[in-house]
Amino acid sequence: MNELAAKVIRTLGQRTLHLAVAESITGGLIGATLTTVPGASKVYLGGVVSYATRLKSQLLGVPVDTIAAHTVVSEEVAIEMAVGLQERTNADWVIAVTGVAGPDPQEGHDPGEVWICVLGPRIASLPQFQQTERFQFEGEREAVRAQTVDAAFTMLLRVVSPV
Repeated sequence: MNELAAKVIRTLGQRTLHLAVAESITGGLIGATLTTVPGASKVYLGGVVSYATRLKSQLLGVPVDTIAAHTVVSEEVAIEMAVGLQERTNADWVIAVTGVAGPDPQEGHDPGEVWICVLGPRIASLPQFQQTERFQFEGEREAVRAQTVDAAFTMLLRVVSPV
């Protein structure tokens, strides 16, 4: 069992918060990793695996113009994926990941380039939390995907873990 995933489930569970995930580069690996943790069903609502570009628009509502202007491997698309999923699931927290696992570049982006967005709850009178980071991971496809999962969990835990 992935210790970061266990900590995500434990931490969100203690606060009665729910998580949904919009996955591209990981192809469902984040959801699969979360569901290895006992009690995951109390926290993890589910996710959308939008591996194909058109599904990012059709299922998550990412504007075609955003994809055309920035490519699917971009901060803008990661944010739109997160926003679209939160609107569709009403999850407290959303993680969205997009990038290039390799071995070949995609749309001018090198293998290992990953964008991760963590989007937090809308709370009356407070701005919604949003953090997006770009990573350049090394290694083969599976290594890039695994590093993406760990980075996504780490980003979320930075904001939801007790001090």
